[in-house]
Amino acid sequence: MQNTRLSNIIDRQFRRFTTFLGNPWRRLSVLIITLLAGNFFATLISTIAGQKAELDVVAAMVLVLVSEGISWLVYNSDRQRPATTLQRSLLLEVLNGFKIGTTYGLFVEAFKLGS
Repeated sequence: MQNTRLSNIIDRQFRRFTTFLGNPWRRLSVLIITLLAGNFFATLISTIAGQKAELDVVAAMVLVLVSEGISWLVYNSDRQRPATTLQRSLLLEVLNGFKIGTTYGLFVEAFKLGS
């Protein structure tokens, strides 16, 4: 990329944002927000798929494929790194938190429908 003013501004803002998220409490708050967003997403998907009642199998297949893809991405990157420097990137933790929140939300929806 060329060294333009716009690329410098974007790089500087990205560095400031990653420094901002370097604080453990802010990192934890971002992860909690992604868990809650995953739970909301699960409620949203189950409501939309249940209302239409035609794409239930397709929606379930897409959710399983996305969930398994995220799991492969997160846990495959752990295997490639040495055990001493096991520090995940924030993006992988956010994806994993979103996946966990979505799975939890789908279980809660299933329990609500079963009662």
